Amino acid sequence: MPLDLQIRAAMRPKSLNREARTVEAILSTGADVDRGGFIERLEISGRAIDLSELPVPVLDTHRRESTRDILGSLTAARVEGGLLIGTLTISKRHEALLDDIEEGTLRCISVGYTINAFRDEADRATGRLVRIATGWTLKEASFVPIPADAGATVRSDTVSTQTSQTAQAPAPVQTTEAAPALTRAQVNTEIRALRQTFGLPEAFANDLIDREATVEQARAAAVEAVRQRPTNSISTHTPAYAATGATPETFARAAGEALYCRANPSVTPSEAAREFMGLSVIELGRTILGRAGVLTTGMSPSAIVERMLTTSDFPAIMGDTVDRSLRAGYQAAPSALKAVARKSTARDFRRKTKLQISEAPTLEKVNEAGEFKHGALHDAKESYAIGTFGKIISVTRQLLVNDDVGAFTDMSAKWGEAAADFEAQQLVDLLEAGSGAGPVMDDGKTLFHTDHGNIAAAAAKINVTSLGEARLMMRKQKSIAGRPINVRPRYLVVPPELEVDAEQVLALIQPTTIEDVNPFGGKLELLVETRLSSATRWYLVSDPAITEGLEYSYLQGEEGPQIETKQGFEVDGMAFKVRLDFGAAFLEHRGWFRNIGQ
Repeated sequence: MPLDLQIRAAMRPKSLNREARTVEAILSTGADVDRGGFIERLEISGRAIDLSELPVPVLDTHRRESTRDILGSLTAARVEGGLLIGTLTISKRHEALLDDIEEGTLRCISVGYTINAFRDEADRATGRLVRIATGWTLKEASFVPIPADAGATVRSDTVSTQTSQTAQAPAPVQTTEAAPALTRAQVNTEIRALRQTFGLPEAFANDLIDREATVEQARAAAVEAVRQRPTNSISTHTPAYAATGATPETFARAAGEALYCRANPSVTPSEAAREFMGLSVIELGRTILGRAGVLTTGMSPSAIVERMLTTSDFPAIMGDTVDRSLRAGYQAAPSALKAVARKSTARDFRRKTKLQISEAPTLEKVNEAGEFKHGALHDAKESYAIGTFGKIISVTRQLLVNDDVGAFTDMSAKWGEAAADFEAQQLVDLLEAGSGAGPVMDDGKTLFHTDHGNIAAAAAKINVTSLGEARLMMRKQKSIAGRPINVRPRYLVVPPELEVDAEQVLALIQPTTIEDVNPFGGKLELLVETRLSSATRWYLVSDPAITEGLEYSYLQGEEGPQIETKQGFEVDGMAFKVRLDFGAAFLEHRGWFRNIGQ
């Protein structure tokens, strides 16, 4: 039956230095920890432990949600007498913890680590699987209420053990064989591992090997060398986005950017994303599960994918990656009509009404003792509503296990292109509604109508004469009140079939006679819209910033396609919903002119 809970009362820590805010602690004894399916045991040796990431954070009960959980840092560690011993430095903002450490209230330590190599063997007594970590990296240390390793505590002057009356002392370990003596080659290997672990010069190891020092002598020499090392040689840098310290938002953003940059090598990652650039999807999954406190040692790639799909971090990371790819594709897809339209937003999905107010009435002379006359403002209105459009994209578990990052970034980029193409086609369909006459306006007439004065009297190809007639008609447009407003054309919109003709007409040339002067050279901007269905129709358009015409809108705060993520149920993987809230309408006819061409 399990032992009753044992309580160890510690005296004042002898290693506590209040002025320096430091205390020594036993980080690990390598004690067995039951992981459910197996017993885990850490090898405590200079060869097994990777201390290259020191200094690492000292946390509150392994919490990593915010910087408030960081109590200090673990600045140094060493292997001594089969124990991993470290020096903890408490931060100034948590200086009150020193009182709890001094009185023995705060003493239990637990370490966070990743396992790089292990070997399995069977326990002789129970037959259970024992997994021995023969290579592991120290990532953090935490103050905890009850440690998994009962011997991991703040180092004290003396330690007394009290147990409840029903507690039973554990049986002594039976040893039947003496450990085999190390060969000289094995001792030398251990010495070199000590040198590497503690970052000591190569001469340190060479000297010990030349003197044929024992492993115990080498450990003692390494401890002494670390103690004499200058304080300023200890780095206090902790990566801003290390898995132990990053908030969920910053972690997801940095890791999502790293996945996107892996699939798009031409994109330069930010400093935060560089930390995750070398990670595969599976390695990233181990980091995610480690943040959630899940041990991944011995877990298969498929199992890692299944577990990380249930976390909150991974959907956020994938959502960030897909969003970046989607937007890159969305922005890369060209739309000529967007350049001649005005962008707006809609608060909701109700019809949006846009009023057009005429210019102020003309001022009239007021005679002496005469009265001021009332003027009137004329108005017109157009209205439209935005709609919701979307699709669902699925990323399968097999794709994630295969680490095929490029597949889902390429797929999401194509969805971005599809969203941009959808918007562009909506604008073209609106322009070509009514067999090319355009949509019906609020006055009951189509966009292009004789009464609107914006269609050519006769069909003509693009040339100086037809452009001159079109410009003249736009210049003679009148306001709602019937006054000239002098609309100035800026864009020539054509289908690809008329691109060469348009370029010739708009080309800048050096004339030798007055007759050779090109009045439109450099005056108009050419826009080619490949989606136009007619090979002959062309349009002259004014600047939308000056004269209202075509307008498109997104739902307020959600410009362009939006991404939502969820763990797939119908699909074994993840599902991404692409949603677009979009609408468009012509608010004015005066800024547009059409010629059906020949």
